[in-house]
Formats: sequence, C-alpha cells, structure tokens
Amino acid sequence: MVTDEARAALDAIPMLAGYSGPLERLGGLTNLVFKAGDFCLRIPGKGTEEYINRANEAVAAREAAKAGVSPEVLHVDPGTGMMVTRYIAGAETMSPEKFRTRPGSPARAGEAFRKLHDSGAVFPFRFELFAMIDDYLKVLSTKEVALPAGYHDVVRDAESVRSALAAHPLPIVACHCDPLCENFLDTGERMWIVDWEYSGMNDPLWDLGDLSVEGKFDAAQDEEMIRAYFGGEARPAERGRIVIYKAMCDLLWTLWGLIQLANNNPVDDFRAYADGRFARCKALMETPEFSWHLAAIHRG
Repeated sequence: MVTDEARAALDAIPMLAGYSGPLERLGGLTNLVFKAGDFCLRIPGKGTEEYINRANEAVAAREAAKAGVSPEVLHVDPGTGMMVTRYIAGAETMSPEKFRTRPGSPARAGEAFRKLHDSGAVFPFRFELFAMIDDYLKVLSTKEVALPAGYHDVVRDAESVRSALAAHPLPIVACHCDPLCENFLDTGERMWIVDWEYSGMNDPLWDLGDLSVEGKFDAAQDEEMIRAYFGGEARPAERGRIVIYKAMCDLLWTLWGLIQLANNNPVDDFRAYADGRFARCKALMETPEFSWHLAAIHRG
C-alpha cells in the first residue's frame, strides 16, 4: 500500500515518471521517505499541513543546498509537499548510537552548523520559540488531547528565559531548528543535513542545544561539537544559551508530540514521547546549573 503510494507519486513527477527500479523505505517520524535509484523521494505525512509551510520549506531546502550542507533539490511541489533530492551515496543515517560510535561525528555536525550559519542564507520563516509554543497550543486547542500536568506553569516560568535571551540577543541566521539525529547523513568526512520542514531564521545556538538533546550527547560529545563549531573555546554566555535551549526545545517539542498523538501518527508512542520530553525539561530547569547559565546569559 505504502509502496503503491510512492510509485504513484513518482509517476506524477516528470523526471521520475516510469521509474520501475527498487524502492527502499528510509527513516522518518512523520513523512514517507524512499530511495529510488540515485534519488530520494519525500511524501509528506498526514496532517503535517496544519503546522508546516511547504513553500517556506522549499525555499530553505534550496538555500541549504546552495550553502553546501544539504543535498541538491531536484523537484519540489510547495502545494503538495512532494520533494525529490539527490541521494547521498555512502552516507550513514545518524542516530544517538552512531553519534557515540562514529569517531568525529559530533565535530562534523558542529562544522556543518557553522557552515550553514555563516552562509548568509536567508530562510523565509522566523523560528521564534514562544510564538511557536502559542501556535502549537492553538492547534492543540482544536483536538482532544491533554497537556502534561503543569505545562502552562512551566511556560510561565520560562519567562525568565525569554528575558535573559532578550537582554543580549544574537543576530538571527539560517538554522535547521529540528536537528533530529536521523536528519544527519555522515560520510565519515562530511556531515550532510536534511529535512528543512521546521527551518527558519533563529538564534544559531538553538541548533547546538537541540542536537545535544536529540543525540543524548554526554559532556565529551558536547565539548567536541562546541569546539568544532566555535573553532575553540566558547564564552560562558554562549554555553549558557546552548544549555537553556536544551530545556526549551523539550518544552516546544512536547507540543509537537501531542499533535502527532492527536493525528494518530503510528510511528511512535507519542504520549510517552511528549511526557518524557516535558519531564526532562522540568528536571533541567530545576537544577542550580540552569540558574547559573541564565545568569551568564544576562551578563552577556
């Protein structure tokens, strides 16, 4: 059934119409992704149009390819969300385990982020944490799904984060914003980044904090990524922003998980996903280190 859908999608794309070779299902939490020869086909998942702007994604994917951090975009339909990119041969799709076992991979991810952030690319969307929380809450208000107990209390507590970040804002740059491990493809020499659905102009250190969370990085992996990104030591305020964003990405993606739950996405147990992310967010915000990092950001 799923393969039939992929065949039909391929036949609707002139450059791939009539392709009869093998189709290999690749990873993806919300979308259907297939390898078709030298190409990669992405079919958008059910309900994603509620919270993803496909026209913005199309621009970002092309800009990221121009920046040299993402595969070439060969076809994209902003109306349907269908996308075809060049398949990166010999690259491993990353996971938390692979980030632990592939030597140098955290550094290569840091270098890829640096290349993207320094590229001068301009993405059409502004990824603004607190506005996105409000937007996701609006989506959830139309669905029958319960927020974790105390969610709104933690959002109120996060006003201290908003204040600290606003005191010394960094220039916003083109960011991936959703650095799930599986969105990284590693050749061993170069790290590629794919899937630009949530990308936008953002504080660059969001990407580092979020990847650390998604990859379950330990202190050594964090240090490797940070030093590769900065080309050396990071200032306390920069490290502080990375830690703060570790908590804030969990606060935001808790809501994303609940949207998947409401949309009956079968890929994962999204109730456990959302509850786990929210618990991790609260635990980090309650540590003395979190307050110390907030103070470091305030000092600038």
